Amino acid sequence: MSALTPPTDMPTPTTDKITQAAMETIYLCKFRVSMDGEWLCLRELDDISLTPDPEPTHEDSWEDLTDLVEQVRDDTEDPNYLMANERMNLMNMAKLSIKGLIESALNLGRTLDSDYAPLQQFFVVMEHCLKHGLKAKKTFLGQNKSFWGPLELVEKLVPEAAEITASVKDLPGLKTPVGRGRAWLRLALMQKKLSEYMKALINKKELLSEFYEANALMMEEEGAIIAGLLVGLNVIDANFCMKGEDLDSQVGVIDFSMYLKDGNSSKGSEGDGQITAILDQKNYVEELNRHLNATVNNLQAKVDALEKSNTKLTEELAVANNRIITLQEEMERVKEESSYLLESSRKAPKQDRSAEGQALSEARKHLKEETQLRLDVEKELELQISMRQEMELAMKMLEKDVCEKQDALVSLRQQLDDLRALKHELAFKLQSSDLGVKQKSELNSRLEEKTNQMAATIKQLEHSEKDLVKQAKTLNSAANKLIPKHH
Repeated sequence: MSALTPPTDMPTPTTDKITQAAMETIYLCKFRVSMDGEWLCLRELDDISLTPDPEPTHEDSWEDLTDLVEQVRDDTEDPNYLMANERMNLMNMAKLSIKGLIESALNLGRTLDSDYAPLQQFFVVMEHCLKHGLKAKKTFLGQNKSFWGPLELVEKLVPEAAEITASVKDLPGLKTPVGRGRAWLRLALMQKKLSEYMKALINKKELLSEFYEANALMMEEEGAIIAGLLVGLNVIDANFCMKGEDLDSQVGVIDFSMYLKDGNSSKGSEGDGQITAILDQKNYVEELNRHLNATVNNLQAKVDALEKSNTKLTEELAVANNRIITLQEEMERVKEESSYLLESSRKAPKQDRSAEGQALSEARKHLKEETQLRLDVEKELELQISMRQEMELAMKMLEKDVCEKQDALVSLRQQLDDLRALKHELAFKLQSSDLGVKQKSELNSRLEEKTNQMAATIKQLEHSEKDLVKQAKTLNSAANKLIPKHH
């Protein structure tokens, strides 16, 4: 009788109950994320065997087994053990994500955008790292956990981060702290200062203790390791357009399929690489097209503003010309009046000459003022004419630039059409190759069935051969018995 069987006078828990209790104690630590080279391994924690020994040698093995199960339950229910395992998992995921992102970005050799899948997964992993061990803050709407609070502290530690924080706060589409935190991470990566900011934040644990638990990732050694790994991302060029992106409602789920090893991943990798390159070129052309459209719109707005200012200057020039004509007429009239007064003063008696002299001095003073006003108006007119010429020259240069941009846009659209045609052609080839592979697999399955049938037939023939050999032996023995009798 096995030593695992308890005495009959003791209560005997079944093996199923023990297994169920052990499985319940594993909880979050049921799977451990580890690295196998550059791949991800999800290993189930089956280090404790609950299967009884076929040949036990000790009578107290049942007590040892129950003590072992209780020890496992105590370990897995320990919050520090769970948090340590979660920190290790997040650190390994961050290593894989950063390494894959750097390798894929260097292979592409271009600027990354927000649609690039490895970049999206990197931000998801970083978000999980920053959320680990966050303290819940009580508000009038309930408890709230957000990593935007710790990121706001960076501008106090590194003055260069104040620009990023101000840009995030000025973005019109962000309404939640989670969205602001995601935008901050993207801007820091674009600035190539994410590693510097994270190191500065992790070094101030007295400030982080307000937001994180004592055993959180940002408070332990794993956070410093991840901050050191982020230095490698400085070789990556990224460009994000966050004005139309909904960062508030995104669901941050880690896609483990990108890092799990697949035996059939090598098949069709060349065709997938070509399609990925074409899609990347298409995204680049569309991004360039969007920038060109924005440039053309800006230039068109400038041209409209120049046309309005030119119209305004033309109206002001017409008003100035009318004023000059009016002043010239008044000057002619004043000259005529002055000449008439001179003639009348010569003919008038001496007692009236004093009054006429006073009127003449006033007329000369008025003439001098009108002449000065005319000179000022002429200077202003010359200035307006020079400004108009400069604006006409600027308009011609802008029109030339717009024409060049339009030509470039036409050529880029032609390239985009060619890339789309090439994409359709490759997709058709890939579909045909998939169909051929499917046919070959069906043929292989048929051959396997025929092989199995032939093997079964061979077995039947072998059995029949054995029966024939037995019958031949029987006949020989019978013949040998008959021959002596016959003699």
